[in-house]
Amino acid sequence: MYNNSEKNQEEIFSKVLRAGRRTYFFDVRETKASDYYLTITESKKFTNEDGTFHYKKHKIYLYKEDFNDFSSILNEMIGFIIKERGEEVISERHQKDFDKDRSLDSAEVSGNVFTDLNFDDI
Repeated sequence: MYNNSEKNQEEIFSKVLRAGRRTYFFDVRETKASDYYLTITESKKFTNEDGTFHYKKHKIYLYKEDFNDFSSILNEMIGFIIKERGEEVISERHQKDFDKDRSLDSAEVSGNVFTDLNFDDI
């Protein structure tokens, strides 16, 4: 749950990325000194045995002095993963009806292209 000081901080600019059971919130907020910073919140939905659900949230606070290094390392890590394992989502292989040969053919046809993230756009 959010603490009181966080509730009082107005979001200046926000974007939401829904990704299955996870939702990512990107929020620009303002410090007490009137500077901006970024919060990235991952919210994941869990279902209880009785059918009700709850969310677990994890938050990262990213300040301007760290933007360049954060962006550089994030792009490097993403590039490494794509280079080493490609863009295919490996967890799809664990589905009961996964057909490896069919998956390889569709991956070749899809022609997905990776592009670098640019935090200047956020």
